[in-house]
Amino acid sequence: MSYTTDAPAVLSVTELTHNIKAHLEQAFTRVWVSGEISNFVHHSSGHMYFSLKDAGAQLSAVMFRGQNRGLLFGPMNGMQILAHGDISVYPPRGQYQMVVDQLQPAGAGGLHLAFEALKQKLAGEGLFDSHHKKPLPKFPECIGVVTSVTGAAIRDMIQIISRRFPLSRILLYNAKVQGDGAAGEIVAGIEYFNSHQQFQAQSTQTHSEIQPCDVLIIGRGGGSIEDLWPFNEEVVARAIYHSVIPVISAVGHEIDVTISDLVADMRAPTPSAAAELVVPDQATLIQTLDKISTQLPSMLTKRLNDTRSKLLGLTKSYALKRPQLLVQAKYQYVDQLNDTLQRLLSQKTQNSHLLLDHLTEKLMLLDPLKILGRGYSIIQNDLGQIIKTTEQVVLNQSVHVTVQHGTFDAKVEKIHDIQTKK
Repeated sequence: MSYTTDAPAVLSVTELTHNIKAHLEQAFTRVWVSGEISNFVHHSSGHMYFSLKDAGAQLSAVMFRGQNRGLLFGPMNGMQILAHGDISVYPPRGQYQMVVDQLQPAGAGGLHLAFEALKQKLAGEGLFDSHHKKPLPKFPECIGVVTSVTGAAIRDMIQIISRRFPLSRILLYNAKVQGDGAAGEIVAGIEYFNSHQQFQAQSTQTHSEIQPCDVLIIGRGGGSIEDLWPFNEEVVARAIYHSVIPVISAVGHEIDVTISDLVADMRAPTPSAAAELVVPDQATLIQTLDKISTQLPSMLTKRLNDTRSKLLGLTKSYALKRPQLLVQAKYQYVDQLNDTLQRLLSQKTQNSHLLLDHLTEKLMLLDPLKILGRGYSIIQNDLGQIIKTTEQVVLNQSVHVTVQHGTFDAKVEKIHDIQTKK
């Protein structure tokens, strides 16, 4: 009797590892894992290697440089965190690990650290500066709201806006306001309204399906810091900052302050308060118009009476009755000015003549010819140079002598040095 047996399937280590890798990576994608950081290493390459552990197990994790560059806090051993990413297998070691793409502190304490870090970062970039704030329109025709369609916030805002200023139209962009993906949906809502605003500005035709909004409200009702966290995300802050439409942030209760509140053009403590801020109260406007319409006739009557009185006063004025007298008075004033001008010019001319005579006398006293009249003479050599000392002449030199009434030539026969003669 013969027996036949089927040979068992034999897998290599590599084949088995790749099969496990394929099954794990397909089954565990985009998962959130909570745990405590241990064995943390921030490698010189920029990659982060650590383990996530709890009381019953431990999971190796890696967060590559491209993903950890935007972290708002510094991971450290012992910190409780939430990690998001995919489960993968590292074949060279036959070890499964988590490839992390998001990391955030768990609990209110860690979130507070992340909040302060992002607040400091954005403040340093100037996103909170007042000169970036855009003014809100006084009478908005269209109000865009980014919030959850199922929340109480939108119902309160619709009720208040409709009561205060029913001329405004409200457009709602339904977005998650808490949990995974909420920040992305809020950003999408802001970008949606801005894209319609820009399209309308560039279009030469009216598109009934496009309603550009004058102002946006983003927000939600109250909740825990975890519930409100999407409004503390950097992507939401930057979307608000880059919005060409003014943005009102209305998140939580009055005591809640989010990053969105700091970046927005206006902060409202609650969604209901935002509805109060964004539109005027029609009752107050009607009351003001009624008051103006009541006062207008009396104001116009008073203005007409004042104008009539001024006109009557002008008709009775001396100038209008005898205008020639007013002209004659001006003529007389001009004559007085002319006489004064003539007198000043004459006096100025006389003073100038006296000054000229005085200066002339001074010049005459300095005239060399006048000095010659007192017995002095001017002696010059053949070059016309004036001879001042005996050192400038030699014996038998011809010189030219100028006296008061003429000139003559002479020859030097003797030279006497006065100092030597002494």
